[in-house]
Amino acid sequence: MYVTAGVDAVDEMGYSMSRLEVESDLCDDGKTNTEVNNGQRSSRSSNSLDHEIAQVTKLKSQPHELLGQAVNGRRNLSVSTVKMLAGREGNYSGRGRFSSADCCHVLSRYLPVNGPWLVDQMTSRAYVSQFSTDGSLFVAGFQGSHIRLYNVDKGWKVQKNILAKSLRWTVTDTSLSPDQRYLVYASMSPIINIVNVGSSESESLANITEFHDGLDFSSDDGAYSFGIFSVKFSTDGRELVAGSSDHSIYVYDLEANRLSLRIQAHRADVNTVCFADESGHLIYSGSDDTFCKVWDRRCISSQEKPAGVLTGHLEGITFIDSRGDGRYFISNGKDQTIKLWDIRKMSSSASCYPRYREYEWDYRWMDYPPEARDLKHPCDLSVATYRGHSVLRTLIRCYFSPAYSTGQKYIYTGSHNSCVYIYDLVTGAQVATLKHHKSPVRDCSWHPHYPMLVSSSWDGDLVKWEFPGSGEAPLPSSKKRVRRRHL
Repeated sequence: MYVTAGVDAVDEMGYSMSRLEVESDLCDDGKTNTEVNNGQRSSRSSNSLDHEIAQVTKLKSQPHELLGQAVNGRRNLSVSTVKMLAGREGNYSGRGRFSSADCCHVLSRYLPVNGPWLVDQMTSRAYVSQFSTDGSLFVAGFQGSHIRLYNVDKGWKVQKNILAKSLRWTVTDTSLSPDQRYLVYASMSPIINIVNVGSSESESLANITEFHDGLDFSSDDGAYSFGIFSVKFSTDGRELVAGSSDHSIYVYDLEANRLSLRIQAHRADVNTVCFADESGHLIYSGSDDTFCKVWDRRCISSQEKPAGVLTGHLEGITFIDSRGDGRYFISNGKDQTIKLWDIRKMSSSASCYPRYREYEWDYRWMDYPPEARDLKHPCDLSVATYRGHSVLRTLIRCYFSPAYSTGQKYIYTGSHNSCVYIYDLVTGAQVATLKHHKSPVRDCSWHPHYPMLVSSSWDGDLVKWEFPGSGEAPLPSSKKRVRRRHL
């Protein structure tokens, strides 16, 4: 079990076994060992990210310089919660209150690693699970046609139990509208269904107790020729963007109730898509062709060329998460890495390809070849690479930690080896590993405001990790298997 106590809680996690590659051509061995000594990281072994995003992240999560001064007047970047509170009471900053960066500095010290506590247990694989924007609701989708909407504020009560319509293979993705009135779900068909989750019905059986309207993303012939892997609402709730197995990106206009855009975007399955920011103009996509692409809807020509291409992954992309600023995003890849990208580094076309693979490998049933782990892309445009987790068998997802409580200073991901990994974005340190599940963790979600993380797995379990905990007894040790990293 993870234990985080006192004001040095995060430092005690041990920023050990850092696996950050910075501008991969500048790093020979691809590893950075970061030691911890009395709560301070060793500068001799630290290889922190030297990029603008590192400075932006620090500005969002570092305390006011006057609050960060020790007794001798030196600048102290890691300030205890007690000193922060004392500084606020003494009005050291001259503002009489904490800034958002001060709050992030305090809250980001307490990672959601205690527990776990069981939220729900199903008899089929969990594929997707996400908090709503305000954290009051939680959505989980399972292979057995069930999608459940939980009311977090009411003790995780099942507010809506949805039985999916015309499900093919599994629920591949879900998305909750910004106003939390509607939920869309996708499967391996070109029909995305939309459900009114704001209704009073607790049981939503497709076209029995409630209508599940089908949004057709296929051509006029209506042939079920492809499946949809990824779907997301726009920030204003007026559009959906989707990625499909026919190598395309689709945009659906919900107000006009019609397909407004189709782009033949890649040469293989489009596993993941998302809007880059609130404007909705930019779209990020990731595919099994190994490329991440940026699309600007304001200037897409008839040739359907992207605004830019980002190369660096050696295998297919399983998931993309935008930082929300229209500039940075992260991607999970079947080459067992997460990569951080700055779209200002993108190239105009995919003119550089990884070397031909001299071995047979399929991530759906084979382990990643040991000889492939040290390979590097000849034209890696990524800002940083994070290693340690495994991406096998399914499209495992990764995310930035919440902006409100952490300043997005962490990256977290599920893993094939049944764990959840949390990395420090700047140092690349693996700050925590959460272990409970018996099967791959495909998805996980960090509460937008509280130190709470929920992981969902193919073992059917939904469990929550918290700091300091809800006061309930965690799962018994006979079932719980939690590992803590030590120096």
